[in-house]
Amino acid sequence: MTGSDAAPGGPRRCSARAIVLPRRGLSRPGRIPQREPRATGGYGVAVPTAHARETGPARRRAAPGVPAPRDGQASRRVARRTGRGGAQPRVSVIVPARNEGDGIGPVLDRLSEAVRLPCEVLVIVDDPADTTVGPARQYARADPRIRCVINTYGRGPANAIRFGIDAAAAPVAVVTMADGCDDPTQIDSLCRLVERGVVVAAASRYMAGGQQVGGPRVKGMLSGLAGRSLRLLAHTGTRDATNSFKAYSTAFVREVGIDSRDGFEIGIELIAKARRLGRPVAEIPTIWLDRQAGVSSFEIARWIPGYLRWYRFAFGPRLSAEQIRGRAAGRGAREQ
Repeated sequence: MTGSDAAPGGPRRCSARAIVLPRRGLSRPGRIPQREPRATGGYGVAVPTAHARETGPARRRAAPGVPAPRDGQASRRVARRTGRGGAQPRVSVIVPARNEGDGIGPVLDRLSEAVRLPCEVLVIVDDPADTTVGPARQYARADPRIRCVINTYGRGPANAIRFGIDAAAAPVAVVTMADGCDDPTQIDSLCRLVERGVVVAAASRYMAGGQQVGGPRVKGMLSGLAGRSLRLLAHTGTRDATNSFKAYSTAFVREVGIDSRDGFEIGIELIAKARRLGRPVAEIPTIWLDRQAGVSSFEIARWIPGYLRWYRFAFGPRLSAEQIRGRAAGRGAREQ
């Protein structure tokens, strides 16, 4: 305050001029400005907060799986999730099916709730008269990401899976069963493992946190023994080589090819080929539930020779992709 601020002989008066603090910076004396908290990951790497993940560009681009056709808001949800013009799928979900009928609906419902990445869902059947076709195509009317396609490679689950991976538009293909035994909430995690560099990501029933509920006891014992021994002795990277619920790099599959033509032995085939090629394999625990309705098409007596072939193949020195394909071609020529 200066001398002009006080009247002579009277009390001093404060100036009418107020000091205005800037809006940014200190809100009151002594208070340190606060920023929105930001979490950090390992090695001090900043990780977006939950709010940022929900509202940022990555969240806006993400497209979950398949909305149920019974939901009147299905078409609007699809447009909102995929963005205008649709989104390039990050994962192709391959669902080999045989006469599932209306049972395919609940499986697609669970995919709708669980898969959060942009995806396509390919329901593969062997015959246009298959009872799966009608319900699957009705479901697809609500979401163009679903396609029910007819396998032209020959009958059986191996050919259906082979056809589906060849038809996949995404760089990652996840095979899951039409009977609902697999946990679809793990599809995103399996896909991300492949995006990080593994060529096969397995959902494992036989590692810590995994479980098999129901199903034939002999089948479970044999698959558990095969998977654990392959990991221990051949260092395959997974304790569950025989489980069909896996994610694959489509580039890897097209590089080495698929030789199986009968059952579900593709899972162990591609694990064995990754091992001989020296490519990385990873696993996460899963809980497998035996189907609650219908009859399983698994034919253990018929398909066990194929499993044994690829079990033996997992042992041996490293091979190139050309050598692996050459061995398959030579075996095919001998069989003809």
